[in-house]
Amino acid sequence: MAMNVGGDSGEQEVMATINTTPLVDVMLVLLIIFLITIPVITHTVPVKLPKANNIPTHNTPKDVTIAVTKDGSIFWNNAEMTNDTVLLQKIEQVALEVPQPSVHIRGDRDTDYKAIGHVLYELMRGGMVKVDFITEPHQNELSAP
Repeated sequence: MAMNVGGDSGEQEVMATINTTPLVDVMLVLLIIFLITIPVITHTVPVKLPKANNIPTHNTPKDVTIAVTKDGSIFWNNAEMTNDTVLLQKIEQVALEVPQPSVHIRGDRDTDYKAIGHVLYELMRGGMVKVDFITEPHQNELSAP
């Protein structure tokens, strides 16, 4: 806190410093609120991602995420694809956009390769060019500076 104690003369001096303590208090409270609410806002299909050496990806708003669960279910941006025809129609629709968005495949670590290969085949049939695989870094890479 800032406190201005007057001198011996009876004149009051103008305080030229700004008290930033309330500003810092408010900013810390907002930071804590955002840190608590961010995990609640994130909604994704729960899959165990395989561990690999990778460079973190930067998603743009129009990137497409395809998740393949352990039992082979396919999700397009959190919406389950009921059959191959619906998946192919979605792929063909997105493939026509300019510039073509990137497709991020999040495959469960315990998924059969057949399910991932089937998604890649459908992406190829639909005309998608940019395909990325999302993995988790090894635990020792997370602690590196």
